[in-house]
Amino acid sequence: MTLQAQAAAVARSRPARPRPGLHPRAGQYIASAVMGMVPSLARLTSPEAATSDLCVVFGGTGDLSLRMLLPSLYHLEAEGRLAPSFRILAIGREPMTTNAFAAQVEAALKLRVPAEHLEDGARRRLVSRLGHLALDAADPASARRLREASAGAERPLSYLATSPTLYSAICERLREAGLAGPESRVVLEKPIGRDLSSSRRINEAVGAVFNEDRIYRIDHYLGKETVQNLLTLRFANLMFEPLWNNLCIDHVQITVAETEGVGERWRYYDEYGAARDMVQNHMLQLLALVAMEPPSDMRPDSVRSEKVKVLRSLRRVAGGDASDITVRGQYDGYPQERGGPSATETFVAIRAHIDNWRWAGTPFFLRTGKRMTKRQTQVVVQFKDVPHSAFAGISRSALAANRLVIDLQPQENIELLLMNKAPGLDSEGMDLRPLPLSLSLANAFGEQGGRRRIAYERLLLDAMHGRRTLFVGRDEVEEAWSWIDDLAAAWGRAARPPLSYAPGSWGPDLAETLIARTGRRWND
Repeated sequence: MTLQAQAAAVARSRPARPRPGLHPRAGQYIASAVMGMVPSLARLTSPEAATSDLCVVFGGTGDLSLRMLLPSLYHLEAEGRLAPSFRILAIGREPMTTNAFAAQVEAALKLRVPAEHLEDGARRRLVSRLGHLALDAADPASARRLREASAGAERPLSYLATSPTLYSAICERLREAGLAGPESRVVLEKPIGRDLSSSRRINEAVGAVFNEDRIYRIDHYLGKETVQNLLTLRFANLMFEPLWNNLCIDHVQITVAETEGVGERWRYYDEYGAARDMVQNHMLQLLALVAMEPPSDMRPDSVRSEKVKVLRSLRRVAGGDASDITVRGQYDGYPQERGGPSATETFVAIRAHIDNWRWAGTPFFLRTGKRMTKRQTQVVVQFKDVPHSAFAGISRSALAANRLVIDLQPQENIELLLMNKAPGLDSEGMDLRPLPLSLSLANAFGEQGGRRRIAYERLLLDAMHGRRTLFVGRDEVEEAWSWIDDLAAAWGRAARPPLSYAPGSWGPDLAETLIARTGRRWND
């Protein structure tokens, strides 16, 4: 008899007399709890039993679906990672036959998948899984059609690639269509809401239909190999963790720079701006991963608990601090793209502090913007200078401090700057120079089949298999929004318009001043 069956049997053997507060299905709950507490038992179950057999993509004909989700599913298909019974049902507003939708998908694959990786067999297999259904999620009558189109699915995964304002209505349709049962999962795209209040309303609406352990809030940055390797670098190597604190690290920089402007997305962007779009979403996640304490294990709750502690320790921006520790900017030309003046920031730089024992006194510099000099997503961990130079003729300031540079875009790479002796017979003493030690995953392991993975591949696969470690919890989202709300309120009280900056620059000049005032500089 399995442990789960034994737990259920024990619960059934209890006296049948009613007891206050005991749920009539307590036996099942006890058995489920035992399963959850014994990881080895979960591993003994068939992997196929937990795998989704249907992916319902709301917004299935939209930009995210055609640009990222379906190409990711194609690569999973090409690698044989999709179950034979797996189906894909795209939900859109416009009537369209499945054949017409399949033609759209094939055109998207030709555009997004390098020709050398586009295999006819895998393409045909993916197309054979496709279906399309036109419906309005706000119309309760659409639930019946959704139920019919998804008939036979036992473990559906619903992906909400739509505006968060539709999440509540979509979840109601999923419930009415029978797609929100105990074996169902739902993926939510971030940012969820525009502030803490709207985020809570959305989370409560989704939570009224799905249990929290069935909700997968996605941040595609967490699907990048280098971001995942950051956890490995920190917690699987003894040499880094003892130095990972304010005694050895001078400061940390996180940069997310884009060369593109807002363009046709101005309606969305004008409502959110850089702080709500990028800082709340990706940048605070990167900050939390860099600053978190070592978790006891890699289970979702263990990792999330440590990230939440960081966000709660993040010093709030209050009152007059805003002008001293933040810079808002807007690139020249944004009002013309928008069709009129706007106070929305397209650039933000922040000097943040984490008020706990590990990081007290070590600043975290955050910088993000549109129309920047180059496309770059980078985390820089700058170590302190050595306390004394033991080398004749070389001052302490001439010794370059160690620096760990983690590049996420446009290429993924990890590089550690170390001091080294240059070869030669220098009679005046050693010639010391900084040299980078590359921890490039591509060089060490080779690209997967000669290509760089799409971050959504890992996240989609994990969602299908019920693995939640790389997804974001509700408490993380709401702590991040609470911090951003305080920042936005401080900006509102200051009532200062964003500073203009030239496209192709690193933002307003004050962004350089922000870090220079502390005796540091950006790693451009």
